[in-house]
Amino acid sequence: MNKKKQFAILGLGRFGASLAIALENMGYEVLCVDLDERVVERLSGTLSRVVSFDIRDAKALAQVGIDSFDTVVITSKNLESSLMATMLCKEQKVPEIIVKAIDERHAEMATRLGATQMIFSERDMARRLAKHLSSPNVLDYIEIDADINVISFYAEEELQGKKLQDTDLRSKYGLNVIAIIRSSETIITPPPAFVFQEGDKVFAVGSSAALAKFENK
Repeated sequence: MNKKKQFAILGLGRFGASLAIALENMGYEVLCVDLDERVVERLSGTLSRVVSFDIRDAKALAQVGIDSFDTVVITSKNLESSLMATMLCKEQKVPEIIVKAIDERHAEMATRLGATQMIFSERDMARRLAKHLSSPNVLDYIEIDADINVISFYAEEELQGKKLQDTDLRSKYGLNVIAIIRSSETIITPPPAFVFQEGDKVFAVGSSAALAKFENK
């Protein structure tokens, strides 16, 4: 049996605390750290392992065994603290160091210091909201890479009763359907003969240009 991943969350603002709670609810072991003792006291009844210390303190990180964690997520809003913690985690050979970036400059510096992944929560949420507002039929939008995107939408009337192979989702719009949710059933990579029904939630992947063409149809 594979050993469950262990996570450490450094910084317990709204994002960090929500992430820690979600991971614990999924059954993972999570170390939660924040300098503010009031925050730690408030969350101690919700989180299993929450402690207070300065994440710029190399000795404190070593004492909690930061090198034993598979993933460290640094969500501190303090630039100095975030960058110092990134560097210290890199020195401790943490395999995956994820940093919540304040801006592009922060992301660049954190990457140079050893961050393996960046999070731009406000920017990403803004993009998803903009996509939803500009395209009412698009339920959600996820940017996987610079030009790889996943959207979800309900099968419109023009799709209902048609086989996937008879639609123009791929031929005209360049969208590849990867999954369908129908009631409580999830159909992964539906076959060409799959027939759309009312209420089907469609997940498709495509380039930015493909999504723009589909949204403007």
